[in-house]
Amino acid sequence: MRIIITIILCSCLHNLYAQYDDLPDYRSKKDNFLKMQEKDIRADVSQFTFGGIAESLTKHRLDAIPLIGAKDDTLVFSNDTTTFQITTGSFDPTQHKITWYDDKYAVKIDNHAFFGTQYTVPKHTITSVIAIIDADTVVVPLSAFADLYEPKFYFTDANGNKKTYCNVYRSADKRKYYIYMLNGEGNGRYEVTWVIEDKHYLRRVVDWDF
Repeated sequence: MRIIITIILCSCLHNLYAQYDDLPDYRSKKDNFLKMQEKDIRADVSQFTFGGIAESLTKHRLDAIPLIGAKDDTLVFSNDTTTFQITTGSFDPTQHKITWYDDKYAVKIDNHAFFGTQYTVPKHTITSVIAIIDADTVVVPLSAFADLYEPKFYFTDANGNKKTYCNVYRSADKRKYYIYMLNGEGNGRYEVTWVIEDKHYLRRVVDWDF
């Protein structure tokens, strides 16, 4: 009986994923790790991302900014000279245009592909990503996270301890900061790194299917 149940379950999962394979996927790969041209940033990002794991064999030091405050909707990282804050909120579908495929699969939000769920309407959003570096404020633009949903601040480890998915790193030359999140659920899971260089937002790196 156990073998029969396992076969049925595997068959159902296969049919589910095969069904998804036939659906359109509009997510662009232009922000993928493998598309990066900046060699120094690429070397740094490879140290902590799934997208760059194949290039992370040569380790080098990145300073981590400590997590000092955590709420369900806010994380704060800070040291003597910098502070980083990520905030989240609820997704209100009535305030957005949802594009449906076959009247039941959500494929775009506000005419853009999105990350965090697979063909379902998300429930949570990223509302702001802000850095204060040597008293200068750097605001990550809305365009850098407007299509990123289902932020995940925490996971529970094997010992039942709550830990965060999020980290902030500083490059060895102290010019660049990397704000990292691992978000989404199941096949909607993705990772994002926002890059700040010389107190200016530079770019993002987004990968999925890892």
